[in-house]
Amino acid sequence: MIGRVRGWRRGWHERSKLQRIDLYTRATLCSLVWLFLLTWGFLPLGTALDRGAWAVAIGAALFAVNVAQSVLSTVNVRPAFDHYRGAEPFPRRRLRLPAVLLVALSGLLIALVAVDGLDDRALPVLAMDVPVAFAIPYALLVPARRFLLHAAAYIAALVALLAAFGQAGTPLLGTALTMALAAVLVLGSVRPSGWSLSVMWQAEEARDMQARLAVAEERLRFGRDMHDVLGRNLSVIALKSELAVELAQRGNPAAVDQMVEVQRIARASQQEVRDVVRGYREADLPTELMGARGVLQAAGISVTVEGADGPAGIGAPAAVQAALGWVVRETATNVLRHGDPRHCSIRLARTRDAVVLEVENDGAGTADPLDGGGDGGGDGGGSGLAGLRERLGALGGTLTAAPAGDDLFRVTATVPLTASGPAPGGPTTPAGPTAPGEHPAPGRNAAAGGNTNPGGSTTPSESTTPGGNTAPGGTTTPSGTTAPGGSTTPGGTTAPSGSTAPASAGRAAPSSPSPAPSDLPEEQR
Repeated sequence: MIGRVRGWRRGWHERSKLQRIDLYTRATLCSLVWLFLLTWGFLPLGTALDRGAWAVAIGAALFAVNVAQSVLSTVNVRPAFDHYRGAEPFPRRRLRLPAVLLVALSGLLIALVAVDGLDDRALPVLAMDVPVAFAIPYALLVPARRFLLHAAAYIAALVALLAAFGQAGTPLLGTALTMALAAVLVLGSVRPSGWSLSVMWQAEEARDMQARLAVAEERLRFGRDMHDVLGRNLSVIALKSELAVELAQRGNPAAVDQMVEVQRIARASQQEVRDVVRGYREADLPTELMGARGVLQAAGISVTVEGADGPAGIGAPAAVQAALGWVVRETATNVLRHGDPRHCSIRLARTRDAVVLEVENDGAGTADPLDGGGDGGGDGGGSGLAGLRERLGALGGTLTAAPAGDDLFRVTATVPLTASGPAPGGPTTPAGPTAPGEHPAPGRNAAAGGNTNPGGSTTPSESTTPGGNTAPGGTTTPSGTTAPGGSTTPGGTTAPSGSTAPASAGRAAPSSPSPAPSDLPEEQR
């Protein structure tokens, strides 16, 4: 029994707020049926106990039929609500048996009055309960005006039949008034409840649609970023490749420079694609704070952000802000996915040597919003938590995630201010030649005798031997040998433009800049 109660409690906490309200409303209306049955439908029958055997038998049959009608009403409340909010049509055949039972109840009530089985004061109360079980789901299936018309017709017919069997005077008038009151009470309680649930479900559906639109918008943004990153670079690669083919067909060694540039652009494009996929362009702390606030508030969660201007305004390194931006993004996403939060607070603070970010939300229950182990110290069970710890660990930071008591869950990220390196997985300098106008990266030296393009980019494929000079394209020619596309002077090597570079053992002849298509002669275009 205790296990079953715990299961009910767990099922209640696993429901969303709207699902709880929906269940509460349906259960309330179903309980009203049974409350009226045990009061208005049962207590008046006590007056029939001392009025003969027929009165007792008819009273017992009336109560039994009323119980059956209440059971059918309880079963029909849920599909009636779904019909009212347009989720699923109500099968009209399910009203046939309740209608038959309503007719039977009315007949038994008239028979009870005919055998003088009811007191004059009990008749109005019992008559008020007879149509309630049928009316509660029926009020959700037809318009309010039609319901009132049908209720008025039923009351008029029942009162007329009671009068025909000898009932008159004040009890008859009281019966008509109490039945009218019951009809108004049912309509006033059931219809507003159905309307409220319908509006809340529509709001929930609108929120889901908004989330799907946000996903679609993010996909479009990603597509635009990919186009912006690759579109221009691929066009340049295609142009320079075509140019290199034309130069190679004419024996011009400048084709090598064009292919080196193609290699550099391809590597840069590869790194830019990694940046877009990993989201480093978006992992900005102020942007993530603003986005988290908007997303959580759109989900009906109140948000407070404290110290948001601190780390951005006190000169925290960009790597620290990027790492904390990832924490804000991941925690905000998981607050929406887990538990049933009503409030979320985001606090930023700076100590003497670190920046501390705390994200705390209520409604967590026993669920871990980050799919982790909950103690904040282990490997964690979820990739989100493990990924955050890996990112912060690369900067010397820490991440803890654990319940904070009173149905709260808190995630704390600490990153030292001395962390100045790139965020984990961030952009790195691609291997290969440096861009024109840049110095080689530290630790990368040009090979002895290597050919250096103007502006400082080193061509890795070229080498020299003592006493020789490097021809464009990386082929070492003996002193005085003619390279393709040029003329030879004693002791020198021809440069791409045809001018002779003086021979120098162990030094590379500077190669000419890559010609643009507009700089080529007409016959080489």
